[in-house]
Amino acid sequence: MRLAQLSFAMVLSLLAWIAPAQAAIPDSVPDETLKALELDRNATPAQLHDALSKRVQSEKDGYGKGSHAKFWEPIPMSKYLAPSLFYKAPDGLDMVVKREDCVACHEKITAGHVSAWKKSLHSDLDALRALPQADSRAYKKAHLAEVEGNLRSHGILGNSEPLRQVNCIDCHMGVGKAQGNHARDLRMPDTTVCGTCHLRQFAERESERDTLAWPQDQWPAGRPSHALDYKANVETATWAALQQREVAEGCTMCHTNQNKCDNCHGRHEFSAVEARKPQACSTCHNGVDHNEFEAFMLSRHGVNFQTTGHTWDWNAPLSKAIEKGQTAPTCAYCHMEYKGQFTHNVVRKVRWGFLPFKNIADNLGHPWFTDRREAWKGTCQNCHSASFAEAYLTMMDKGIVSGMELVEEVRPVVQALFNDRLMVGQKTNRPAPFAPEKDEAGGFFALFMASGNNPTVVDRTFAEMWEQHVAKHYKGLAHAHPGGFTYSEGWSQLVRSKTIILEENTKLREQAALTKRVAALEARGGVKKTSLGGPAAGSHVASLPGSFPGWGGGAAAAGSLMALSGVLLLRRSRKREDASGHDA
Repeated sequence: MRLAQLSFAMVLSLLAWIAPAQAAIPDSVPDETLKALELDRNATPAQLHDALSKRVQSEKDGYGKGSHAKFWEPIPMSKYLAPSLFYKAPDGLDMVVKREDCVACHEKITAGHVSAWKKSLHSDLDALRALPQADSRAYKKAHLAEVEGNLRSHGILGNSEPLRQVNCIDCHMGVGKAQGNHARDLRMPDTTVCGTCHLRQFAERESERDTLAWPQDQWPAGRPSHALDYKANVETATWAALQQREVAEGCTMCHTNQNKCDNCHGRHEFSAVEARKPQACSTCHNGVDHNEFEAFMLSRHGVNFQTTGHTWDWNAPLSKAIEKGQTAPTCAYCHMEYKGQFTHNVVRKVRWGFLPFKNIADNLGHPWFTDRREAWKGTCQNCHSASFAEAYLTMMDKGIVSGMELVEEVRPVVQALFNDRLMVGQKTNRPAPFAPEKDEAGGFFALFMASGNNPTVVDRTFAEMWEQHVAKHYKGLAHAHPGGFTYSEGWSQLVRSKTIILEENTKLREQAALTKRVAALEARGGVKKTSLGGPAAGSHVASLPGSFPGWGGGAAAAGSLMALSGVLLLRRSRKREDASGHDA
């Protein structure tokens, strides 16, 4: 029996030696992605990369300038934000360069780039191979072997050839190239270039679009995510309509993760340590509608990071971070963890999306949402008890719903003012926003453009309420920042906005009622109007008090009556002056 088992093992070993090396797609790439790409787990790295790259560069899958393309044009900076769409090599550099030429030249003209590259693992992979197993970075040896397998699958690296270095030319002209023409071959690398080597991470990140399928269509499929953030940018009507393109590209500067990897892994060092620290997220995840960084840093988690993070081993893999002494979660730890596995898909626990909507709150009991909540609770249980995690997530959900309800209470008030054409200047001085944006009550454009009486105070206040204050309220709760969601950023600001809108609604409707009554009085009394639209001298206004039963109508009506009384006294004074020839 033992002999038979031994013979079978020898046969398997022989077959493995004869068969070409073929790495199965790791289970960190979800089944949903393989189904979307029409691949199975036995696909080669080259097949997986080709399928991913084809989808990334497919217009029907989110590539390109989007449906508003005719309304905007790129500016010079755009070629660095969407390189596969807009990058062109500089003029006047029609010359062939070799691998060794890049560093020698760029040390003189872009020394910072070369200095960062020299600090990177890319510059000397043999140094990685030489690390002792006790070193926290030793796990990257397995990553290097994975990279080499990917390159061999593409035919870029020989079967027994080690990868010694990743040079400028690999990223900027072609992986494995010995030389290239600076004018014709130069490129700014996009995600498909990085994914040639870092295929698993590329596939995990791309899987965000496959694992985020909202059951009631609260958001478009695959959004909000890093995998489709550029599409979300160019499909925003306000962004496309904005005439100041230099300002618009300020939005794009964060919406580039779909296009390239250096928002998180700063070039040219591409440090995993840097990308794992919360500061790496802060460039984009801050501010009035997504203040995740501020909320995290002022939470108990963030305070722990700020006071003790310098003692943590940042070179240890995320899966070993707590074991190696990390005593609080970071952005990367919470968002990359899913059911015990750490991947570049950061949306598998997403339930509320970018903003809390009513159609999310109404469906939190749906299995899609409860499954994600359980996964979120599992992340919390890496440090907390199950009962604590349950208590906090329940508080979080109910608190978010309360903030969302404030927005929904005010929404019909704002919409009614718009429908009734009672917004200030709506009948006289409310120009439409630039196309493709359309006019609406409290629209997103109210935060970015103004002309005449568009937007009004009501529009602007409501836009801040639904797009900024409720977002801060939600993000404060989700990141355990008590002052943020309770007082300084969230709930208190929502109440302030509601107060302003309801007061403006009262004023505008009282003013409209007064205007209607005065018009009715003028029509009844045969009032003649001046060229300015007011009553002419000699008009009959004696019956005015009778049109305000009980002198109702509030302060606005009383003020208007006082003004009309003043007009009457002035007219009588002028008549006496005309009759006597001197001042009365």
